[in-house]
Amino acid sequence: MSLTSKAAVVTGSTSGIGLAIAKALAREGADVMLNGFGEADAIEATRAGIEAEFGVRALYSGADMTKPAEIAGMIAEAEGAFGRVDILVNNAGIQFVSPVEEFPPERWDAIIAINLSSAFHTVRAAVPGMKARGFGRIINVASAHSLVASPFKSAYVAAKHGIAGFTKSVALELATHGITANCISPGYVWTPLVESQIPDTMKARGLTKEQVIEDVLLKAQPTKEFVTVDQVAAIAVFLCSSAATQMTGANLSVDGGWTAQ
Repeated sequence: MSLTSKAAVVTGSTSGIGLAIAKALAREGADVMLNGFGEADAIEATRAGIEAEFGVRALYSGADMTKPAEIAGMIAEAEGAFGRVDILVNNAGIQFVSPVEEFPPERWDAIIAINLSSAFHTVRAAVPGMKARGFGRIINVASAHSLVASPFKSAYVAAKHGIAGFTKSVALELATHGITANCISPGYVWTPLVESQIPDTMKARGLTKEQVIEDVLLKAQPTKEFVTVDQVAAIAVFLCSSAATQMTGANLSVDGGWTAQ
């Protein structure tokens, strides 16, 4: 397939799943706007590398996903630079692991803001242009935790369940406008986000690092393997294709069989 002449905004795309999706879209010819935190030099090297490798335009926005005005500004910047935003991938996310009675309220608020509310703000800003052009692909990276729960992750599970419902509602609203909205729900993917939660899980459950990986993370997935970022990215590319035109409001599990149990 080809996404030449299309433009994408991918939040949380300076590393992990988001970066893999941005690169996969660029490989198919789409201009991309990156977003996320990190060292300025490393982000610039990533941005320039995408342009050099794939021959597309790549921009970067440092918009803070907890700030609605900055989110709207990012979408406006992308539309101004590319002339359009055809593909919106909401991938930005953070995690915190804690018993609910000890869960810091500020951590709850940040997770809901970044993992859930930011998707509302990006969609709200991008949909008018998509409607005007009669085309749009909204992809929300959810999680197996949009379908099932785990202990000590109350905010994350609440946010991901919310993303699944939000996606369905948006899909129904936009069904006659040539715009689709779908979720991808990965299981455990070996990314900095997953790796960073291991120490908190060790503390919360009284386990070693090896026990967390084998008895908590991979225990959930019957394949006993981590999902890869490239596998998730390939599904995102498919959802942008003409073959997926009639797929909307779906929640696609990529979790090694986790939610089949």
